[in-house]
Amino acid sequence: MIATAWNNGKKSPTGGGYGLKIKVKDRDRVFDRKWKTVILCLTAYKSCRVAEVNVSKASFWDATCLELISTEIGKWFIECGFAPWTKGAPPKFQLKYIGERKFQVELNLD
Repeated sequence: MIATAWNNGKKSPTGGGYGLKIKVKDRDRVFDRKWKTVILCLTAYKSCRVAEVNVSKASFWDATCLELISTEIGKWFIECGFAPWTKGAPPKFQLKYIGERKFQVELNLD
């Protein structure tokens, strides 16, 4: 599935307020409502981080907040040069389901 980089508008240098926005159809197809969190394996260049992200919030399931939000994601974006991005042109990423609650996240090169 394809995810789009997201920021709450603050562009914090600490990585806060960053995440990955997914589509409703992908959430419904791949994510399980029973899960409290998911694990994202973030890899690019020589950087590798792991982020555990809350998906048990009501807003994730009612489509008002389809972002996977974590400071670790923001730190990874900054470390790899993905953030900040040009207004209206956030980078896109591939999320590959690799096992129970785990996803591999890589820059989408398509």
